[in-house]
Formats: sequence, structure tokens, C-alpha cells
Amino acid sequence: MTETQVLVINANLPDIDHPLAIGPEPEMFKLAQHNYKSGEWPFPVRLVKPGTKVRSDAAYLSSMKQDPKQGEREDIKAIRQAHKHGKHTLRELADSTAIELNRVKDLVHKYSLPLSNGYWRAEKHNNPDEVIAYQTLARLCERIDASELSIRKASMSNGKVNGYYISWVPKV
Repeated sequence: MTETQVLVINANLPDIDHPLAIGPEPEMFKLAQHNYKSGEWPFPVRLVKPGTKVRSDAAYLSSMKQDPKQGEREDIKAIRQAHKHGKHTLRELADSTAIELNRVKDLVHKYSLPLSNGYWRAEKHNNPDEVIAYQTLARLCERIDASELSIRKASMSNGKVNGYYISWVPKV
């Protein structure tokens, strides 16, 4: 049985060209433990095989971070899949996909994802990123502090109520 040669390197500053020690794996493991516990190597060490590409922990962790666009794509895919399986309201979509209701609302409006039932939508006059959407008119009335009649009139003429452009998004 042949013993595998390994290098002991500093895990904080991984430089494979300048190892701390070279030898068979069992001996290097014992040496690394002894020197770390005794304080001779006051930094964490790593055992690697010669020729291995070594990256720093910071580079490794940054490579694991998810791209925000990728996360958004996965959420949209989950919402579309839930819609395909009969979930047609925002609340049902949120419950079945385990995505927050506000996030589902934002994605549905941002990408005009189809819902099989209509909903009320209010967009802030001076901030188009602020969008409020509800399935019922009563909930929208509470949120923007306006009467149902004024909201209905504004939705027919694309008018404003309390600084919001009101619209009814019909069934798809």
C-alpha cells in the first residue's frame, strides 16, 4: 500500500508553492494537529495533494453566492409551475411556492406573469417602483385610504387617487 504525499499549507494564505511541510498523509495530519495545538502554527492549516489548485476561503465563499437574477429566475419558474398546477391567486401562489407574498406580488407585476383572476393595482405617482396590488377592492381602499367609488372611477379613466394611479388588471 502506497502512502499519498500531501502538503500542509496555511488556510488563510493558501500558497501551494511554499508549503509548511510535505509528507505522507497520516504523518502530516498528526504534525498539523500537534503544531496547531502547541501554538507553533497559530493559523488554520489545510492538507492538499501536490498539484491541487488552491483558492482562498474568501474566493471560495464568493463563488458560492447566488446571483440575484438567478434567484429571481428560480422564483418566477416556481410561480409559473404553481400557476400551472391550479394556484391562481397571489396568496395561493405564495403559499405553494414558500415565497413571501410581497415578493410574489412584486414578481407578478414586474414580469406581468399571468393570473387567471383579476386584481387591483395602484402605482405611486412620483415613484413607479412602489406598486400596491390586492385581489379585493376593499383591501386596496384600506391601504391607500380612499373610497371604493373614487377608486372605481379612477380605474376607468386611468386617473389618480391620493397620489396613486389606479388600474384594474382583468382576468387573463
